[in-house]
Amino acid sequence: MSRVGSKIITVPDNVKVVIENGSVIAEGPKGKLSTMINEGIDVNINDKEIVCVPRQKDRQSLAFWGLQRNLVNNIVIGVGEGFTKKLEMNGVGYRAAVKGTNLELLLGFSHPISYPIPQELEIKVDKQNNIEISGASKQLVGQVASEIRSFRGPEPYKGKGIKYSDEHIVRKEGKKK
Repeated sequence: MSRVGSKIITVPDNVKVVIENGSVIAEGPKGKLSTMINEGIDVNINDKEIVCVPRQKDRQSLAFWGLQRNLVNNIVIGVGEGFTKKLEMNGVGYRAAVKGTNLELLLGFSHPISYPIPQELEIKVDKQNNIEISGASKQLVGQVASEIRSFRGPEPYKGKGIKYSDEHIVRKEGKKK
């Protein structure tokens, strides 16, 4: 049985949550997000608490119970506080800059990489090699961070590339004579 699904979600004062047409809609200072409700799960709102309960005790309903609870929790936290991912760039000449609605990356290629910034997100560059991605949607923040990291992932010998700020790169020893 899911222990995650049985946890109660507390709604902050600045967030409004409504259930309409089979989806949960949350609205707060960071924007408005919604998520669909799985058919096997009931979502109930009582004052400032949200409870997810499986309709039946079958295998599939219990499997989606914790997932549905976390999806609802993520939109409530997202519209209230938002989510942030930080990336670090290591390497000689590796730089980043925000130019208009694009993120300009210099990663040792013969050409700069221009990444379009989604409207829902905010990207800040600090000291030309620290990138901070923030927004209301946890999925979108993680997806954009992953795409930026994929342009030049960290390599294990010199540690060059783009990595998450809390990521530890296991270094390898080079050639021996």
